[in-house]
Amino acid sequence: MKKSSFKQEEMDVLTKDFRLTTKTSFDRTYSIPSIDLLNKEKCMAYLDRVTSILQPSSKIETVTHKVATVSQFSKRYGFLTFGSGLYAMTMFNKGLDYSVENCHIESIYKDNTWLPDVRLADWHITQPIDSDRNEWRDQIIKNIFADNIAKVWRSISNAANIPISVLWENVAISVYWLYEKRIDKGASNNQKFRIHEDYQYLLNAPAYLFGETENPLKKFNCSKRKTTTSDIPIRVRKTCCYYYKVSSDRVYCTTCPIKSSR
Repeated sequence: MKKSSFKQEEMDVLTKDFRLTTKTSFDRTYSIPSIDLLNKEKCMAYLDRVTSILQPSSKIETVTHKVATVSQFSKRYGFLTFGSGLYAMTMFNKGLDYSVENCHIESIYKDNTWLPDVRLADWHITQPIDSDRNEWRDQIIKNIFADNIAKVWRSISNAANIPISVLWENVAISVYWLYEKRIDKGASNNQKFRIHEDYQYLLNAPAYLFGETENPLKKFNCSKRKTTTSDIPIRVRKTCCYYYKVSSDRVYCTTCPIKSSR
């Protein structure tokens, strides 16, 4: 493993497309050090604030409402934590520290939509020596999932009484999208090789790298199929993310198990 740095064009991709930032937001109401999400009182207070900006125009039950909005928050948090990290790992062969102690959520609004960024306190960048990439990759994956997301999910699940399986499937769906739909745009042959290799490894990696007893990316992976609502084969979710409960017009996700079963 060796120290490295990002080229300007690499940093531009991570900041513009994957919401990584070096700046502190002026809006502290919805900004928070990730480590605070592990404190039950601070976590509950923050989730209450987030609920107030993700709430729908229609009125629904308080408990259901909280679970639904927390689920939507987890989609944002999950992507912020793994998006730029996995992209940098696979496309640039470079790693950053995404441990829960090093991450800060910075509140950003764009077109009246809350789109938070992630800021890192320590910008130490690593790059593997060819012979130790597998070991390095394990460290990157563990740092993102076991050392951050898994810890936050347990805290959020406890604070909001939301099934942890929903939170993990929210992450899994986004990881599938990243590697199947997004990451290969403009990729070189070497990058395409790493995309395939890294994705297959993520789907079968040891569970401890995710801080779980079972690899959640493997658990929620399934064959794509046509449904009564989609002629294009899709991977139908195993859990419902409750999006339809916070959608003003009660719209269901394309992959929703409730919609697909009708």
